[in-house]
Amino acid sequence: MSIAEDAVARDTAAMQALLKAQRDAFTAELPVSAAVRKDRLKRAIQLVLEHKDDFARALSDDFGHRSIEQSMVTDIMGSVKPLKHSLKHVDEWMRPESRKLDFPLGLLGAKAMVEWQPKGVVGIIAPWNFPVNLTFAPLANVFAAGNRAMIKPSEFTPATSELMKRAFARFFDETEVAVVLGGPEVARAFSELAFDHIIFTGATSIGRHVMAAAAKNLVPVTLELGGKSPTIISRSADVAMATERVAMGKMMNAGQICLAPDYLLVPAEQEDAVIEGLKAATARMYPSLLANDDYTSVISKRHRDRLEAHVADARAKGAEVIEVNPANDDFSKQNTNKMPLTIIRNPTDEMTVMQEEIFGPVLPVKRYERVEEAIDYVNRRDRPLGLYWFGTDRGEERQVLDRTISGGVTVNDVVFHVSVENLPFGGIGPAGMGNYHGHDGFKTFSHPKSVYRQPKIDLAGMAGFKPPYGEKTRKALASQLKG
Repeated sequence: MSIAEDAVARDTAAMQALLKAQRDAFTAELPVSAAVRKDRLKRAIQLVLEHKDDFARALSDDFGHRSIEQSMVTDIMGSVKPLKHSLKHVDEWMRPESRKLDFPLGLLGAKAMVEWQPKGVVGIIAPWNFPVNLTFAPLANVFAAGNRAMIKPSEFTPATSELMKRAFARFFDETEVAVVLGGPEVARAFSELAFDHIIFTGATSIGRHVMAAAAKNLVPVTLELGGKSPTIISRSADVAMATERVAMGKMMNAGQICLAPDYLLVPAEQEDAVIEGLKAATARMYPSLLANDDYTSVISKRHRDRLEAHVADARAKGAEVIEVNPANDDFSKQNTNKMPLTIIRNPTDEMTVMQEEIFGPVLPVKRYERVEEAIDYVNRRDRPLGLYWFGTDRGEERQVLDRTISGGVTVNDVVFHVSVENLPFGGIGPAGMGNYHGHDGFKTFSHPKSVYRQPKIDLAGMAGFKPPYGEKTRKALASQLKG
């Protein structure tokens, strides 16, 4: 066995021991009371609030530069909000649900209900783009459902991941929550553990591996992936409003958002106005880019190189490339990996920028003549995580909603549906499976256990379904099997 293999074996053994300790503690604690769940949610809120400034600084260190205010909105507020929502509603969510019975069982005293039972230990595999939010948002539902958690944060945000491990150790025993650090080999071994549920947020390509690994132990998975989320701008849209909101969604976190608008579909005669609107909106929000603390860097040189390769490929294949650089910053002279918003005009499907999720500040703009063309274009591609439509034509809005399938939709803005705790958040097809947030997340991480209570009356005998079978049986069957 090589040194590397030996290290992986040791890490795997340690994770297996940790999983066993958590599951043993979980089993001993059953049933998990509302008070215990609330206490864990409160401690998680306290953890985030006490370390909010440390998390913001760590995120900026990991990105090369990341807007402190943006981190406070997306990762700190974005973590506290779902934790508080779960804390407020956990009593209501835990209540058993009565279910109706077929006639005449209810009249004879039978009862049926669903009890929401915790699953046990949930594995959370978090990504690098919003590493705090995408740890605590699912954890809010995991705790509300009465579970324990093992967390594998991304190795691409080492300062944030190290801080997270220290912070959790302050507020939680490792049998409640544990953070596991390491690279791809550790992540692979983590995904092969016999959890009671795994939630993974990240790239579709990695999601396939996680699902395959989980299948070895028949572990249920929630996959929050990504894809190419389209934005359709209607002829009825307010172009100035639409382009400002698209620019905000595309420039936030430098476009490194699974729900970022990936490409625009615009009426042919409005293409110029849309591009000018994007330029103007960007200049208002970011009068400069390099020296602007509000504008976040691309996470690494490798990702910046990947994005620049998309741009070069599009240019070589005939696209018009428009850099939106309000202060004419010299991006060749920087200590970060910042990129300007880069609009790709006249993109074709042969260009890599139209084949892969962009995950950065590059925005293809594609023309259409009729909205049916835009709908058909979306439907020929993999189903996206998000879809955005701008306009005031209710008939067209209904047409787009009815004729396209996506994880979620925001009308007259982008990304915002993810911020609504009472809406399920999740993908479909290559964009993911399963969902969480709010009550839907509580259900995802709970087992709906059916409980049926039989009355003293011999119902099987009364109905004729108890041997010896006879005329009563034949009559009962005849009444139930009528066409």
